[in-house]
Amino acid sequence: MKKHELLEHYFGHTAFRPFQEEVIDSILTSRDVLMILPTGGGKSLCYQLPSLMMEGVTVVISPLLALMHDQVVALKNNGIAAAMLSSMQDHQESDEIERALGRGEIKLLYVAPERLTNPYFLSMLHRLKVNFFVVDEAHCVSEWGHEFRENYRQLSLLKEQFPEIPIAAFTATATEAVERDIAEQLGLNNPMRVRGSLFRPNLTIRAEHRIKDGRGQLLEFLKSHKDDAGIIYTLSRKSTENIAHFLQTKGINAKSYHAGMPTAEKNRVYGDFVSDRIQIVVATIAFGMGIDKSNIRFVVHMTLPKTLENFYQEIGRSGRDGLEAETLLLFSAQDIIQQKMFIDDLPDTPYRVHAYSKLDKMVRFAQGEMCRHQSIAAYFDDKIDTCSDKCDNCLQPDVKRIDITIPARKLLSAIFRTHQNFGLHYVIDVLRGSKEKRILDNHHDKLSVYAIGEEYSKAQWLTIADRLLELGAVEIGEFKVYKLTSYGAEVIRGEHEIDLREDRLAIRKSASKKTVSDEDISAYDQTIFDQLKALRREIAQINNIPPYIVFSDKTLKELSLKLPGSKQEMLEVHGIGEVKYERYGEEFLGLMGEIAAP
Repeated sequence: MKKHELLEHYFGHTAFRPFQEEVIDSILTSRDVLMILPTGGGKSLCYQLPSLMMEGVTVVISPLLALMHDQVVALKNNGIAAAMLSSMQDHQESDEIERALGRGEIKLLYVAPERLTNPYFLSMLHRLKVNFFVVDEAHCVSEWGHEFRENYRQLSLLKEQFPEIPIAAFTATATEAVERDIAEQLGLNNPMRVRGSLFRPNLTIRAEHRIKDGRGQLLEFLKSHKDDAGIIYTLSRKSTENIAHFLQTKGINAKSYHAGMPTAEKNRVYGDFVSDRIQIVVATIAFGMGIDKSNIRFVVHMTLPKTLENFYQEIGRSGRDGLEAETLLLFSAQDIIQQKMFIDDLPDTPYRVHAYSKLDKMVRFAQGEMCRHQSIAAYFDDKIDTCSDKCDNCLQPDVKRIDITIPARKLLSAIFRTHQNFGLHYVIDVLRGSKEKRILDNHHDKLSVYAIGEEYSKAQWLTIADRLLELGAVEIGEFKVYKLTSYGAEVIRGEHEIDLREDRLAIRKSASKKTVSDEDISAYDQTIFDQLKALRREIAQINNIPPYIVFSDKTLKELSLKLPGSKQEMLEVHGIGEVKYERYGEEFLGLMGEIAAP
């Protein structure tokens, strides 16, 4: 049969989706392919259909047994001869599959990457007529990706062992750096590269600061998804069980899923969800990679994901059928602290530095006010128009905005006057007139921009800087040095106005340097306050004292406003004297330095 006949006969479609036919044609001409296409874009068909038109067997390398199993079941239901070789089969079943392969009765063979390093399996492949290899979830090849797997790195042996057999690599997410790494590690030979648009027009994305444990927000969200299938992601195994139990008490059919559960129980939950016997799975990220369920209508994150790659791939599991779907991200400062703790435990390598950078970008996305879809696209080096009505930021055009052109120009000027050689924390200290020794030694107290920004707290300046980053007026260079872009230079010259959503920056004049009024404190930075509270709790537990003995809430709120960068500045905060500073000051200064860093 011809392509379109096969498309309708086996897959039930009358037309190809964008990019599918081009990729299929490239595979049919034995050319290497690297395809980056969002979840739901139809990547699987791009290798399943040409396999039917070619002599021999297609070998598909995939990372998860559940994913492979679902694909094989779906193919068999479509009348296509497919099989998988894994630990799920006993010796008798494996032997039967090998004999069927020898007789040429199987068109698609699914295997895990570990099997490719097995000498017996490689020997068997050399005896078969393999038409091409497929590397699914190819981002796992790259150490700069979000789900790097060491056994995927070993797939370079495909070109070493089978230099004449083409490779088709597929993934839903890859920055340009990850894309280059995939091609290099797999040894792809002048591959056809296809990168689809990251915009998912059927997906509405929302993000909110989590209030308390977020359960009230979750229930409110679920009101509009009665009886819909959905996934709720959370960070810990215990929280999956607690949230699932909470939903059950509300009459919602939900079950938990995490890596610590017995295999049989995980398989049962997975099967019940795929078969629509349960409505919601509350899970850690151990659940869902490549899940072949098209009618998931929503995905909720109860905590902040560690990277935008993870976030985008996880929300991509909703709306794969092209119908309307919705996602909700709930986050708090405590999530940021916890994710940083995970990164702190990594070996001191460039990968750890890269992980911090990825987390920073995830935080900026969550707190930002740009179109959510546009922000994701920009992260993956793609450019799209705003979604107009498919994210919370675009759906709230009437939210009150304030003009921050003057403070923006002050900050940009300070970056320029300090010769674009310093991090943001330092530049803000110059703006706020700090007498830190380093500033005085550099004679930056003599600059025209010195002390022209005392009217805003350090936290407010950080928010202004985030807005300038969102708009592309500044960029972060090596060693976290802030540099102007051409757009930033135009802002300084008065060619653009900059505004900001009012709820991100409550404009308030600083009170005297010795006191902050109760009225001012009422507008404290909740995110930073949460981080300071977490540190206070840790110190209190270590010293076996109540948290308020360390610092009062009023002190923490004032710290969140001022973000002092030195002992002297801390001593100007209500409730902090020499004794308190000597006991706890350095730890709080360290945390506030991290908060203030870009």
